[in-house]
Amino acid sequence: MSDISDKVTFREITADTVRAVVNLAVTEYQNRFVAPNAYSLAQALFAPEAWYRAIYLDQEPVGFVMLSDESLLDPLPENPEVGVWRLMVDAKHQRKGIGRAAMLLVIEHVRSKGFKKLALSYYPDEGGPEQLYLSLGFRPTGEVDDEEVVMELSLSASAA
Repeated sequence: MSDISDKVTFREITADTVRAVVNLAVTEYQNRFVAPNAYSLAQALFAPEAWYRAIYLDQEPVGFVMLSDESLLDPLPENPEVGVWRLMVDAKHQRKGIGRAAMLLVIEHVRSKGFKKLALSYYPDEGGPEQLYLSLGFRPTGEVDDEEVVMELSLSASAA
């Protein structure tokens, strides 16, 4: 699992790759945790703060990530925030460390932009991503947003 992180990358979604990304899916049970990629891409079309990429394992698209990055807005808010809006790994590629590797890339990307914290939320249920997020250092804020537990990761302590 340690060397899989070297094989996981983010790539922009193009006209040539959009169909493959839209066809990625979680298990039927996991549909409660994350929206389909077609829905996410439609939302991104109307959200200037959306930063999104396909997650690749070597040359194969295996997932999707989307951030809400207020530093992309114009005018720029006084204190822009960033959060993980969507993260999904295709059902056939789960349990290989791809989600962890993708989240580490997200953390690196967000830290490189100068943010001091990264937020996310998740629907608390068996089979959800809570343990992954806790293992990466995210901590519950005590907030609940539309039945989802809100977590934050402080980036300032280990910022370079």
